[in-house]
Amino acid sequence: MQENTQNTDQVFDSTNLIVYLFNWRKPLLIVTIVAAVLAAVFSSPSFVEPQFESTVTVFPSTTNSLSKALLPQKFASRGQDILEFGKEEEAEQLLQILNTDEIRDSIIQKYNLLEHYHVDPKGKYAKTELYETYSSNISFRRTEFMSVEISVLDASADTAALIANDIVVQLDKVKNRIQQERALQGLAIIDREYKSLKSNLKGLEDSLTELRYKGVHDYETQSAVLSEQLATAQIEKGVNDPAARAIEAKLDTLAKYGGTYVSLRDQLTYLKEEVVKLKTAYDQAKVDVEESLPATFKVNNAYAAEKKKYPVRWLIVALSMLGAFTFTLVSILIWDTISKSRK
Repeated sequence: MQENTQNTDQVFDSTNLIVYLFNWRKPLLIVTIVAAVLAAVFSSPSFVEPQFESTVTVFPSTTNSLSKALLPQKFASRGQDILEFGKEEEAEQLLQILNTDEIRDSIIQKYNLLEHYHVDPKGKYAKTELYETYSSNISFRRTEFMSVEISVLDASADTAALIANDIVVQLDKVKNRIQQERALQGLAIIDREYKSLKSNLKGLEDSLTELRYKGVHDYETQSAVLSEQLATAQIEKGVNDPAARAIEAKLDTLAKYGGTYVSLRDQLTYLKEEVVKLKTAYDQAKVDVEESLPATFKVNNAYAAEKKKYPVRWLIVALSMLGAFTFTLVSILIWDTISKSRK
């Protein structure tokens, strides 16, 4: 047992790491220094284009309908608060809009990113390469405070700031466009119903006008008055009196058209109430179509960064040195172990 232990200690003479590293100091130092020099050279602006980052932070708004927020509501105690910040749901909605093709394509076209990102337009996968570069340079995320952060990396600090600020503008445009398109459809439906009710209302009013020409103005009141007059005339002058007969003729007219008059009058009253309601809804829908509020609360504007975000040369050099040192040490250990095992 003791002999085996002694043999093992003699074979593995590299247990003292400091001594072992000192013995191999020359190759370790040479490879590490060469790696540091190469990393410093190849991470310079001559080889790696520096990237600048600009960031915009926005909070979503809870206001979707301008009319409900500002105009008095009949069935609500109060309208929406246009100053209220949105929560998680609204922030997620903003992220979905930010990732739409409409915003991406508008930014690509406005800043000519195909040329700016040095993408060959005749390449087989030019569009795929362009979209991947766009996604790697422009990112969106929801923060822990329920805001949305828009970050843009670019070789030009000014361009990065311009793109970040313009994305917020496009975000407002796209969200308002989506809402206004829906509001426009709602306005068309309300307008059609409103005009239909107005037409029905006019038809009822014309029918009532015809009945008035026939002597039916207010069925209940006229019936009561004429019945009283008829009874008085018959008592005083007899049944066959011309005045009594004239009153009977009027009562016959009322009996003939009275039911129609009451039905038309009640329908007219109901339709007038509906027309008032639809007019209110029409005015609100019109406000939603013609007016809009920003979809976000902008916390800050993006500005041109003074310092580059990438590459961080000292970090690249440090990682390269560590990697080279580790790789060289592992290679020495393997070579040394193989050599001794052969002996």
